[in-house]
Amino acid sequence: MESGIFVAALQGALRPLVRLLIHRSIPFPFASNLLRGLYVDVAISEFVVAGKPQTDRRVTLLTGVHRKDVKRLRTQPEAPLRAPRAASLGSQVIARWTTLTEYLDGQGVPKPLPRLSSDDGGQSFETLVRSLNPDIRPRVVLDEWLRLGIVHLDDQDRVRLNVQAFVPPPGSDEMAYYFGRNLHDHAAAAVHNMRGESPTLLERSVNYNNLSVAAVAELQALAQRRGMQVLQELNARALQLQQQNSGRPDATHRVNFGVYLFEEDESGTATTKEDHDQR
Repeated sequence: MESGIFVAALQGALRPLVRLLIHRSIPFPFASNLLRGLYVDVAISEFVVAGKPQTDRRVTLLTGVHRKDVKRLRTQPEAPLRAPRAASLGSQVIARWTTLTEYLDGQGVPKPLPRLSSDDGGQSFETLVRSLNPDIRPRVVLDEWLRLGIVHLDDQDRVRLNVQAFVPPPGSDEMAYYFGRNLHDHAAAAVHNMRGESPTLLERSVNYNNLSVAAVAELQALAQRRGMQVLQELNARALQLQQQNSGRPDATHRVNFGVYLFEEDESGTATTKEDHDQR
């Protein structure tokens, strides 16, 4: 039987997901069936005993899922999480525009790019997009980014990037993709460490309570500013390494580094004791 502390931690981790499921009108029976399928899939793929077949009976023993359901579920392939084309292209454009020296000024700030390519072969928004995907019209990307406020056009018909605004709209396929990928990777890192696997993965946080609204706003601004700095530094180095590793047979790994800050009003709870930790 699991300890009470672990069960309470599990309830806390699942609570925001249940809130989202109810918000999206996804009922418990659907979530239950989804979880049942995941139990079976994880047991089959990750709890294999060397030299022994992964039978329906063994999967039932591992998961508690009825053998008839195991037999049915193991024939249903899991749908892979794939980035929507717009999200994938957008992240690549941003990565290059904020990293490669030909797109940066002397202060390392992304240059405004002429909207259309010219005969002199200089950099432009059109050539940047086409260099990544010649099948997508740059005008389509530009119109969408203008709508979202990611870029704007100046009086010289140049495209100017607003890096801080590159956030997919709520409820979009792009937002759903990043939600699934980032939450998976954060949880996977924490589970990796919880199981004592080696090497330990980076998964740290700073937690304080008894803060005023003004104090939270100051910390949010600090986290936003410093977080963007480290993200841009890692982005530049990762792109450089990816280009260096291109074509290598061992270039099969991926990394995902992120930052987040959560705040809530605890005035409705009974806990007022000062609490802080860094881990």
